[in-house]
Amino acid sequence: MKRPHRTKTLMTAAALVSSALAAYPADSDKKSPEFRKEFLERFQRTGLNTTPGDAMMLRILIESRGAKRGVEVGAASGFGAMNMGIAFERTGGHLYSLEIDPKRAEETRQNLRKVGLESSVSVVEGDALKTLPTLTGEFDFVFLDALKQDYMKYLKLIEPKLKPGAVIVADNVIVSEKAMADFLAYVQTSPNFDTVIIRASSEKGDGMSVSYKIR
Repeated sequence: MKRPHRTKTLMTAAALVSSALAAYPADSDKKSPEFRKEFLERFQRTGLNTTPGDAMMLRILIESRGAKRGVEVGAASGFGAMNMGIAFERTGGHLYSLEIDPKRAEETRQNLRKVGLESSVSVVEGDALKTLPTLTGEFDFVFLDALKQDYMKYLKLIEPKLKPGAVIVADNVIVSEKAMADFLAYVQTSPNFDTVIIRASSEKGDGMSVSYKIR
């Protein structure tokens, strides 16, 4: 009487293992447009995440620019990083996603692995004011979405490493306009930048600034 019960238990365990494995698709499936689209549509976003409309705008800006090396300041749980990562995968480039919170940094890494983008995006854990100076080489795309009052500090740290033609995008520039007044004044009046404020999504009633580095 015990043997059938044991067999049933083993079958149940095997079914659980099979179900668990099914939740983690093969590498080729992770990279399929269909899987990624569904994953992003079902992604549980929080208020810290970029909206789908803004994330798509970032993806399009990277692809149309043909950007090769990008920096994101403020990863949250990686919704924006995944969208930008798809674009950098297509351009053959790489994104460095900076996140100060260890738990959110690890969550971003896990989400990137789930969609097969870990080779296109590196998560850098730590305060961006300390990690930005450690990044070497030149960059042609920047996305700012961390402490609003520090946007100017972030830009000043990365600006010497920006190529002519680089694109700098800053989030929350309508709702948090006062907190980043120095940053907005700089990119809107400097002869080195062309800047426009856009609203690619109405979800948060907010917008982004998009700046083009002239020289």
